[in-house]
Amino acid sequence: MKVRFAIAGFLCCLAATGARAQTPRRTADGKPDFNGIWQAVNTAAWDLQDHSGQLGIPPGLGVVEGSEIPYQPWAAAKKQENFVHRKTADPTEANCFLPGVPRATYLPYPFQIAQTPKTIAISYEFAHALRTIPMDGSPHPDGLPDTWMGDSRGRWDGDTLVVDVTNFNDQTWFDEAGNFHSDALHVVERYTLADAGHINYEATIEDPKVFTRPWKIRMPLYRRVDPGMRLLEYECVFYLQEERFKHAPFKP
Repeated sequence: MKVRFAIAGFLCCLAATGARAQTPRRTADGKPDFNGIWQAVNTAAWDLQDHSGQLGIPPGLGVVEGSEIPYQPWAAAKKQENFVHRKTADPTEANCFLPGVPRATYLPYPFQIAQTPKTIAISYEFAHALRTIPMDGSPHPDGLPDTWMGDSRGRWDGDTLVVDVTNFNDQTWFDEAGNFHSDALHVVERYTLADAGHINYEATIEDPKVFTRPWKIRMPLYRRVDPGMRLLEYECVFYLQEERFKHAPFKP
């Protein structure tokens, strides 16, 4: 009997310790602490929707709410054309251009969040991509040129970080399957700390030129706690040039 009580007490202590360890940290100003290195562990970078395995592509479950991407008829045909030519047409994996938002979040590379009361910065291992997110309530400036990563503005909704992103060009894709958008893309991201090691990530995607209605993706993001973890160098353009040089015809 004493042994049983001892074991039960030990398990209770473990549970309590685990609960304390899982309590999300807060910054000095009382906000959830997103500082750290994070990574998506899914197959959304290959295809946002359910897909079977192929050579070089792992099978995966979709991250689209309701499973459907609501393309306009012309855009559905364009998506299929993108898919056929994806090996050479994908702006990011085939040509090393910046991935855009939200794709940067679920590429198979880690990213780092650095948080202050006035600004949040997100650095991505892929191609040194960087987003600076003002948290001062300022609106998107007028007259900004369209860019690969858009213009981000952040705010707090309770304990959820909400990031509004506009001013995109029409060059990025959402994945390697050819899902795409126009320069009218508007993304609203929501980052919520589920516990100390996980962020619940959600992005609402709106583009009246391409889609019939707004749609959402959802996924967990995982904190990287590997000893000595840091962002490393991934020089996509260098590797692409090296690969193309290897296969270029030799000219004496």
